[in-house]
Amino acid sequence: MPIEGLQAVLFDLDGTLADTAPDLGHAANRLRIECGHPPLPLATLRPYTSQGVRGLLHIAFGIAPADAAYAALSERFLAFYAERLCEETRLFNGIPTLLDGLDAAGVAWGIVTNKRKRFTDPLVRLLNLDSRTPCVVSGDTTPEAKPSPLPLRHACNLLGCLPEKTVYVGDDLRDIQAGRAAGCHTVAVAYGYLGHNGSPESWTADAIVPTPQALAAYLLGKG
Repeated sequence: MPIEGLQAVLFDLDGTLADTAPDLGHAANRLRIECGHPPLPLATLRPYTSQGVRGLLHIAFGIAPADAAYAALSERFLAFYAERLCEETRLFNGIPTLLDGLDAAGVAWGIVTNKRKRFTDPLVRLLNLDSRTPCVVSGDTTPEAKPSPLPLRHACNLLGCLPEKTVYVGDDLRDIQAGRAAGCHTVAVAYGYLGHNGSPESWTADAIVPTPQALAAYLLGKG
């Protein structure tokens, strides 16, 4: 295990536990079509998924939150996404086995995401994870979202674990920044969306893993 006496593992949701890009990409393309633009390939949209609405509207329309059209497009995008939260979204291959392994080892685990609660809770339920952990922290659960450490500190409180005995796993620079600020051990997953914040090697995570299977081996000390 990466930490002697490991108490808990916290996971980002989009791009770490679950591949949500197909459904988020569908919402972005549905909005593009409504606005008279052709759809974009999923491969073009995928890297922006961990940045949520901001990232997807940037790649889909070239706009930022300060732009006049952003608020209306954001609300329309979220309405489309709410209609299709889990049509093609799946846990990454190897994640169910990893979670089973953590349960068997007596290591608590939870979810800390910047996704809003109104989307997180139903998605976690549809992925059949809601009954498996008491810790689901959304982007609007605490006064600040990642890269603030507040969501991770709240998650540690929910699980009754010490930050220094906790690993936070994510696929975006903000995840690593939040984890380090909270005093957690951090792991970057190279199979995730990664965004455009440089390569994971530049994020100063404690470890980088290429696959969910490698993550399981790292966390459970098997290989």
